[in-house]
Amino acid sequence: MVEAFVLIQVEMAQGRRVTEEVGGVSGVQLSQFVTGPYDVVARVQAPDVDALGKVVDEIQRVPGVTRTLTCTVIRL
Repeated sequence: MVEAFVLIQVEMAQGRRVTEEVGGVSGVQLSQFVTGPYDVVARVQAPDVDALGKVVDEIQRVPGVTRTLTCTVIRL
């Protein structure tokens, strides 16, 4: 299982709607509207890296999303 946090920037005044829509993407465990340079943070789980990439692709296709940064969780 691969886990990641996807930081998402959105168009102005689209944060709430994007947060809700991203929350409905398969593989997204949690989607929250936040302050700072990114507007939305999503916690994603996928069976492998390829599946994670597909989830991120789907997030990027949500209308209003302008940029994403994926931070994969590592276990030490």
